Formats: sequence, C-alpha cells, structure tokens
Amino acid sequence: MDHARIEHANITVTNPEETAAALSRMFGWHIRWQGPSAMGGRTVHVGTDDEYIAVYTPERALSQAEGNYETPGGLNHIGVLVDDLNAVEARVLNEGYKTFNHANYEPGRRFYFLDADGIEFEVVSYSS
Repeated sequence: MDHARIEHANITVTNPEETAAALSRMFGWHIRWQGPSAMGGRTVHVGTDDEYIAVYTPERALSQAEGNYETPGGLNHIGVLVDDLNAVEARVLNEGYKTFNHANYEPGRRFYFLDADGIEFEVVSYSS
C-alpha cells in the first residue's frame, strides 16, 4: 500500500511575508514560491523542497475567530519535527515569542508557541 504524506497546509495570516520570514529563521526553511493567490490576496509557500506551509492573506480585512479548539474545522496547532529542540527554542525566543507547555514524553520532548497571528505551533523532537 502506498503511504500518503502531507505535502502542505494553507493558513491565513495578516502578513504572509513576515510570517514566512519568521518561519524560515526559526526552522531553517526557505521560500519556495510567492505571488498572487488564485482566491485573491497574496500567498507565500515556505518550507522544504518536499513539504511547506502556504501562508495566505485575502484582499479584504480579516476578522478574529473564536478559539480553534472549540470551533469545528478550526486549526488546533501545527506540529513541526526538529532534530535539536533546544536550538530551535532559542530561535523561537529570539523572534520574541513565548514558549509554553514543555513536556518530556515517550518517545520525545516538545514545547508550544503562538505566532504573531495566534497560530499555535508544537515543536517536537524525537532525538535525545
């Protein structure tokens, strides 16, 4: 059986260029593509050669949604797998974000942070 994998996720942000730049600095990603969105607005694809996050903003003004953990279809968090959790946490803190919910669990360790738009990221490492 073929194994499926996630190729990308598309999230709405207030400034896709700033979000993509911060994600690149924290996770060592690069911008794969950027330009007008097929739905109007702007999109930046940021990630690796194989997987990415499309950060999108529409042409019209954005409104704040209720908490996603209570909203059907809401985005709860994005999990990012890294080799060196401590090094990535230092870069996240350097970007001015606060980290929380640190935990050691079998088989790894993790922490969370909220980006400038309130999108929750879980950063996890299975390396010792």
